[in-house]
Amino acid sequence: MTRRTQFAQLVRQLTSFVAVGVTAALTHWSVTVLLVTWLDWTPPLANVAGWLIAFVVSFAGHHFLTFRSCGARWNVAARRLFLISSGNFVLNEIAYVALLRGTDLPYDGLLAGILIVQAVLTFLASRYWAFRSGPRREAP
Repeated sequence: MTRRTQFAQLVRQLTSFVAVGVTAALTHWSVTVLLVTWLDWTPPLANVAGWLIAFVVSFAGHHFLTFRSCGARWNVAARRLFLISSGNFVLNEIAYVALLRGTDLPYDGLLAGILIVQAVLTFLASRYWAFRSGPRREAP
């Protein structure tokens, strides 16, 4: 594969990742805000529900669009992405609760900022581990 082809594939992956990631992040944020606003849930509890629903959106989008050419079996990729996502979520929730308690910033703005930081970490872990099909071997 030439460098130009590799670069084109990376640009396609990044574009797809951003589209899927924005969709999942908007799902996460919207579910959280709707549960807080309409059902009077606490922001941390609503955040858990938002994350669970967004995980399904994220996995489906990344499996069928972003990383489809990587060849990972869906069940392996789902477990790996769940580990990445749940690890990110634990960090998200710790930071979210700490910032909710320690600042006067609005809950929805805090969540948006945290989701943006998580996106970068998720792309790197997904590309290099979650959707990888197996050991890479150089052609002879």
